[in-house]
Amino acid sequence: MASETRIGIGYDVHAFAPPDAGRRLTLGGVVVPHERGLSGHSDADTLLHALVDALLGAASLGDIGAHFPSSDERWRGSSSGAFVTYTMDLLARGGWRVVNVDATVVAERPRLSPHTHAMRASVAGLLGIELERVSVKSKTTDGLGFAGRQEGIACYAVALIERAL
Repeated sequence: MASETRIGIGYDVHAFAPPDAGRRLTLGGVVVPHERGLSGHSDADTLLHALVDALLGAASLGDIGAHFPSSDERWRGSSSGAFVTYTMDLLARGGWRVVNVDATVVAERPRLSPHTHAMRASVAGLLGIELERVSVKSKTTDGLGFAGRQEGIACYAVALIERAL
């Protein structure tokens, strides 16, 4: 059977909220123990935001800001898992399925490698795909840039999608 395959790339960054803001650090749908969470309109899950951008881009459906603008109160404080669910519905309506995803989270602190398996499992569940189709890695910047200064966290993601022709 003939199929069409597309790839998309996503990027997202959020600054750390002040320590007294009461924000939890959520990455890939997993709460990561840390003294500071990320600042944002939703839960500021940079991994899921980058992933949503990659999925939307692959299907030529715009970007996360077009679908979930910070001016829309409906999304205030929401879990970014809701963004993924919404995006997966858009993809399904277009006949798309996710083949695999790969993400790299850039953070000096906290140390994320102990949490990447849980993030992979969470993302796989949100996407409805097998664990082996999801990769999540973490990198530091050796003290360079905003991530190195521990001002925030960034994430890069790619997604491969396909549909039957």
